[in-house]
Amino acid sequence: MKAAFATWNNRIAPVFDVAPVVSIVEVNDGQLTGEAQEAHLEAMPMNRVLRLLELGVGTLVCGAISRPLHNMVASQGIKVIPFVAGDLDKVVRAWLNGELVGDAFAMPGCCRRHRHRFHGMRGRRQEK
Repeated sequence: MKAAFATWNNRIAPVFDVAPVVSIVEVNDGQLTGEAQEAHLEAMPMNRVLRLLELGVGTLVCGAISRPLHNMVASQGIKVIPFVAGDLDKVVRAWLNGELVGDAFAMPGCCRRHRHRFHGMRGRRQEK
């Protein structure tokens, strides 16, 4: 399984729509088996989605994402985990451990009742 983390300066990028880089992690049996960076993402939304597909990404972890782009990504079978903030290494580790819940990695200003809570790679979702 591969997951993409929209990044900027080793942190989760505030907005995926304009994020310059995605960090790709590959996981097998719950263990991190590979890491790479994809720089200079296309500005056109559909080209971003197509690139994620070419890379074999199954999950996208990002900060804010526009509704149209979110819908495009999700319509291609890629799970979107939006409204995440924090240092890349800590977010990846939390995702691997199913700990992207609660306020620890919530983007500042995200209203709790509208923010979707995710349990990382385990694929379960809980809304508050």
